[in-house]
Amino acid sequence: MQALIHRTKAFLASEDGPTATEYAVMLALIIIVALAGITLLGTRVNQIFTDVEGSLPAGTGGGV
Repeated sequence: MQALIHRTKAFLASEDGPTATEYAVMLALIIIVALAGITLLGTRVNQIFTDVEGSLPAGTGGGV
């Protein structure tokens, strides 16, 4: 039991726990920003393809 108490005190006194938490928060923020950017870019690219498709003349429908 003494070893567990000693290890807990050592962990709380060290900087490893807070540093790992800070990195986890930074990683989460980066992922959120990346997902927002990808979503926004995907919507914009989809709109561009829709505009191009609408401006093309109708095909013959014969296939390739």
